[in-house]
Amino acid sequence: MSRHNKRRSKLRKRMTVFGGGAVAVAAVVATVNVASAGQVSPTPRAESKADHAVFVQGNELAGNTIHVFRRGDDGKLTAAGKYATGGKGGDQVDAPTDSLASQGSLVYDDRSGRLLAVNAGSGTLTSFAVHGQKLTDRQTLSTGGDFPAGISVSGDLAYVMNAGGAGSVQGFKVTSKGLKPLSGSYRALGLKNAKVPLFSSSPGQVAFTPDGRNLVVTTKSANTIEVFPLGRDGRPAHRPVVNKSAGMVPFAVAFDESGRMLVAEAAKSTVSTYKVRRDGALKTVPESLPNGQDTLCWLERAGDFFYGGNTGNSTVTGYRQDAHGRLALTNEAGIAAAPSGKSQGVIDIAVAADKFVYVQNATSGTVDGFRVGRAGELTKVTTVTGLPAFAESGMEGIAAV
Repeated sequence: MSRHNKRRSKLRKRMTVFGGGAVAVAAVVATVNVASAGQVSPTPRAESKADHAVFVQGNELAGNTIHVFRRGDDGKLTAAGKYATGGKGGDQVDAPTDSLASQGSLVYDDRSGRLLAVNAGSGTLTSFAVHGQKLTDRQTLSTGGDFPAGISVSGDLAYVMNAGGAGSVQGFKVTSKGLKPLSGSYRALGLKNAKVPLFSSSPGQVAFTPDGRNLVVTTKSANTIEVFPLGRDGRPAHRPVVNKSAGMVPFAVAFDESGRMLVAEAAKSTVSTYKVRRDGALKTVPESLPNGQDTLCWLERAGDFFYGGNTGNSTVTGYRQDAHGRLALTNEAGIAAAPSGKSQGVIDIAVAADKFVYVQNATSGTVDGFRVGRAGELTKVTTVTGLPAFAESGMEGIAAV
């Protein structure tokens, strides 16, 4: 067994090991030339978009693929095809279950009808046009950095987060012909990673605030939340506003109906809530809420509820929120969905129509689908098997419509 795999096997037994040391964070202005690796046909008619579909990113090292499933009205999934992205998947150093150690590596944009996927092993971003459950018009572009691990879209803007090296964000315009690099939008994050980063020191997510005025990046080992105010031209401020995280190891980000930001914190499985000011400063609303589970990393909103994935013990936690932004668990145990033999290694979560929640299980190579109940309880309606299970690498990234 290689030294890399020996270290991984030790960390797999103790899922909560994350780096907590301080990392100097400084934004560096840089210019990159991001060139398209292929030509793209015009975007299909506006009505040709995703419909009743769930997309899963395989993240295979030899060649990344998107696994497509048809979603029934009852939430059940049926295989509907597999498509190569034209790039390679990636595997962060010592990642215990999640090769990309991020949220948002696969994103569907309803406005343009395009599906966006990172190719961490190639340093590229792939865009597909979606027709129902079919993917066409593949486009692959450089992200201008190492190990892309996350994407966010707002209006006609898309930003990709590069997790390797110093870390960076790079902007793109979403056009009728696909993606076009936004010149002058590259910003470094000031991290100190290798080209393939250690899972605990890579950034966790890039996300637009709901008003589209700020771009947020969580940095796990630095324990900071960096906020880039955006200009009218869609380009970030030259330096981010660096906010200290209320909890240790900030990972995933979600927003409520009022625009408040919820951040999942992996170290103690807590969630903190913030108001995001126009200038990028954050104000903590209540104190962090623990869920009593092991290694909360992923967090998604489903209507009036939020659901978090706890990879350490393969559970899903439900949250509800009052009018003042205060969070509470949907049940005292903190478990909305308990693990099963086919539900090991919970990672990414996706939501369809606010009534179905789909959960990736990296270790077992499965996806579970649940119906959301009136009180936030989850009832399992489907399980699909045979997806790339975590070994040298594994699937990561899921989107649902």
